[in-house]
Amino acid sequence: MSLTPLTALSPLDGRYAAKLSALRPIMSEHGYMHRRVQVEVAWFIALSDAGFDEFKPLTVGARAYLLSLVKNFSAADCAAIKEFEKTTNHDVKAVEYWIKSKFEARPELEKAIEFVHFACTSEDINNTSHALQLRSGRDQVVLPGLDRIILKLREMAHLHAAVPMLSRTHGQTASPTTVGKELANVVVRLQTAVERIAAVKIMAKMNGAVGNYNAHLAAWPDFDWEAFSKNVIETPEPMGLGLTFQPYSIQIEPHDYMAELFDAIARANTILIDLSRDIWGYVSLGYFKQRLKAGEIGSSTMPHKVNPIDFENAEGNLGLANAVLKHLSEKTAHQPLAARPDRQHRAAQHWRGDGLCHAGLQLVADRPEQAGAERRSAGQRPRRRMGSAGRADPDGDAPLRRAGRIRKAERSHARPDGHGG
Repeated sequence: MSLTPLTALSPLDGRYAAKLSALRPIMSEHGYMHRRVQVEVAWFIALSDAGFDEFKPLTVGARAYLLSLVKNFSAADCAAIKEFEKTTNHDVKAVEYWIKSKFEARPELEKAIEFVHFACTSEDINNTSHALQLRSGRDQVVLPGLDRIILKLREMAHLHAAVPMLSRTHGQTASPTTVGKELANVVVRLQTAVERIAAVKIMAKMNGAVGNYNAHLAAWPDFDWEAFSKNVIETPEPMGLGLTFQPYSIQIEPHDYMAELFDAIARANTILIDLSRDIWGYVSLGYFKQRLKAGEIGSSTMPHKVNPIDFENAEGNLGLANAVLKHLSEKTAHQPLAARPDRQHRAAQHWRGDGLCHAGLQLVADRPEQAGAERRSAGQRPRRRMGSAGRADPDGDAPLRRAGRIRKAERSHARPDGHGG
């Protein structure tokens, strides 16, 4: 049976496949292989500039060719790596062999072929690749998606700032509020969550099998390998990786930043789950009414119904995303013994994409070109207009000002005994 959206085991590759085009090239096996090639190439080029007599600086042409392997990495290249893996039964070694195969008939590169993967342990390549994937997933999909939601909710908060609504506490009718004020509450919460996601430093290490540069120092004991590794990791792409250097580790990078990132994304997901439940509740109370779409059927037996399926789907997928992200947050931060293989961590890491994808289903743009147009780096956050302290900037406080007038009116009709609800 061939793999299609109809035969896929996971709904991520089945009914939801069309919604995940932005994340697929980043978090898939193809995306993982692509980043491994990027790391190996960056390390190899940097070694040529280290000043070793055995490895002279590469020519401009050789550098351009190597960088083209990264830039033009294709599905066919990924398939070729998997062919090597059938023999090696080792995914990172398969990447190394594929790169070496690309040196054929290129004497300058063939001469330096054994510097591919020099002194690296598999985790040096894997942890940096994971970091590149997570940074891209965060900056290109998760943050822009949350930005769009915040922008839409802010617009709705202003539009409906004067629309009165009976609020509820303990499930019962309570004091009046406005639709805009209730939406403003969500905006402020999401803004804080987004800032925490964006603030996580994406860490990486390249220090050998147990974190001590053992193989490196055995080859060149007087060379500053820590400074070299830091330079490769922190130099911006394409010559480096543009990540944050992790100076201390065992065989594996500690993954504390991953736990922090997954927890921060899960927090944003929880806020969106709250919003989905609230909107669902407002629909059930008759506060909101859903638009009918021609041809759509809300119920197979009750044609008058329009079920809030988008909010129900959002709650389900965001909840599943949190289940995966919270497990990964706990699992990845556990450090095995320094001499112990990191296979259990690798097994868990394969599910990172699922956690982001289930969350990403609620964050993707309606049109692929919209997603591309709105991508931005994590450092370029939109300016806040509603402050978390209950006060707002002059151009963004309409819902809060309206709510203030409602509270003033309530005080003027307070009960003489001072008791509230």
